[in-house]
Amino acid sequence: MRLLVLGGTEFVGRAVVEAALGRGWEVTVLHRGRHAPPPGVRALHGDRTASDGLAALDRGTWDAVVDTWSAAPRAVRDAARLLRGRAGRYVYVSSCSVYAWAPPPGYAEDAPLVEGASADAGRLDYARDKRGAELAASDAFGADRSVLVRAGLILGPYENIGRLPWWLNRVARGGPVLAPGPRDLPLQYVDVRDLAGWILGAVERELDGPYNLASPAGHTTMGGLLDACVAATGAAAELRWIAPETVLAAGIEPWGELPVWTPPGSDLHDALQSGDVSRALATGLACRPVTDTVADTWAWLRDVGGTAPLRPDRPPVGLDPEREARVLARVGGYGGGVPGTTP
Repeated sequence: MRLLVLGGTEFVGRAVVEAALGRGWEVTVLHRGRHAPPPGVRALHGDRTASDGLAALDRGTWDAVVDTWSAAPRAVRDAARLLRGRAGRYVYVSSCSVYAWAPPPGYAEDAPLVEGASADAGRLDYARDKRGAELAASDAFGADRSVLVRAGLILGPYENIGRLPWWLNRVARGGPVLAPGPRDLPLQYVDVRDLAGWILGAVERELDGPYNLASPAGHTTMGGLLDACVAATGAAAELRWIAPETVLAAGIEPWGELPVWTPPGSDLHDALQSGDVSRALATGLACRPVTDTVADTWAWLRDVGGTAPLRPDRPPVGLDPEREARVLARVGGYGGGVPGTTP
């Protein structure tokens, strides 16, 4: 197989490249040159935001293109139009954010989509940018040759958003850790390597259309994730479980200040942790245990010096240590991972 990855040097793109190389595929990447691609690829340079940014792609044919773009949809439009006669399939890594807010619990691929998106648009907001890029891919390649990967929360090595790296570094510091409850809160996410493996399988199977791409709801829990962080780091950390209403009353922001966590029963939790992924599971998605994802991310994080490289276009995540200490001092919490509510 001949694969073209637009990007291919960070997080999802890099995982796709490494997985394809592992299968013996011939891989070409188009990137801006800010990060070195994995060895073994044919590297082309171009900035998709520049007028001549796709010039390096004037020649060549590929069995498939994988695109992870998350800014102005017109960049996907231009690439897809250029390549539609020279590539067999266009795989666009989109997001579950394309569904109209707030999607109902258990939403599937036929749920209503965000309005106001356009393939010709400049940068708007994340949801409409991703949906506009979906439209661009489908317009150029048709419904039968485009794959729309509506990913949920993505974790694993190379993560450049900082969610799991923040938890790992926080637990590694040791001491009392504010653990947002309940402990058995179900989580839904996908390891980036499992995402990459499914994408390559989709190319091989000649799949098309949209797919919600995450683990089954409840693949792990908040307790399972943080226990795995304690085990991977070997830290002397004590998880202090705090009831969700207490966390919210303290003014702590779900998802941002406490990455991954979303309050049970909230629209945010339903949108991010309850999608129907039966279509992806039926077409080959396999999800590794949370312990593997956490341990491998910790190993990678240590290899890069303990600080994950972060995307400059995303806000930082994580709770300020002094603020965490003040909340713990005020509300206490339950140590040892015991579920329950705070006094």
